[in-house]
Amino acid sequence: MKVIGIIGTAALSLLLGIAAPAYAQQDQQDEKKGHSEQKQDKHEQSKPDPQHAQKPQSEPKHQQQERVQQPQRQEQNKQEQRAQQQQRQDENKQQQHAQHQQRQDENRQQQRAQQQQRQDQNMQDRAGQQERRDQKEQQQRAGQQQRREQDDRQRADQRRGNEQPRRTQEQQRVERSAWEQHRSRRWDSDHRTWQQRGGYRGYRVPDDRFHGYFGQEHGFRIYGLPFMVVGGYPRFQYGGYWITAVDPWPEYWGNDWYDNDDVYIVYADNGYYLYNHRYPNVGIAISFSM
Repeated sequence: MKVIGIIGTAALSLLLGIAAPAYAQQDQQDEKKGHSEQKQDKHEQSKPDPQHAQKPQSEPKHQQQERVQQPQRQEQNKQEQRAQQQQRQDENKQQQHAQHQQRQDENRQQQRAQQQQRQDQNMQDRAGQQERRDQKEQQQRAGQQQRREQDDRQRADQRRGNEQPRRTQEQQRVERSAWEQHRSRRWDSDHRTWQQRGGYRGYRVPDDRFHGYFGQEHGFRIYGLPFMVVGGYPRFQYGGYWITAVDPWPEYWGNDWYDNDDVYIVYADNGYYLYNHRYPNVGIAISFSM
């Protein structure tokens, strides 16, 4: 009995020895399982709810409108930018075209001004050439007129030379007597200008004819010219005209001045006067007739 009791005690101890580690191992496994389940629970809790993931929370209407309108505004902004860019390009093109047109207009105006200047210069040149031709023709005509006058004077001198031998002593005496009777004794009181006489009333020589035969540059001598006495006044013929000495001649002129002195005729103070080259300060009033 005792032995049985010992055997039973030993068997119980053995069972307990076997069971204790097994139980401890089971406890450890249970504890690990518990920790694992806790972790799994926490992980499951951290995961989003599938129902909530499938059904997102609804947005406000103004946010939805904003999300819908945002692409439209972006497209509108792009269109506005393209329109502004196109407008700037058009403005630049217009400005460039206007500048180009302005330069063309300025060039055309400058070309027209230069052309007009050349035309004006050509006209001035032609006018200058015409003026020079006119002056040359005038000089030629004046030279021809001067040569004709010289020829006329030479022929007149020849006629006077031819007439001198035929002048009789009686003619010379009559001429000297006429001039002597027409001599002044008091020149200051005897002399009168045409203005003092009331103005010139005789024949007026045409200007071209006068300048061709008379003037200070056309001197001549009375000696040998056709001569006569009309109304007590001595008269001689020169240049195709009869010339009458209305004034007496100054007493200080030489006795034979009408034979030896060169005289000339001028038009002054609305009348004709005869001057002596030896005494150019005194003029005798004379009258022309045909």
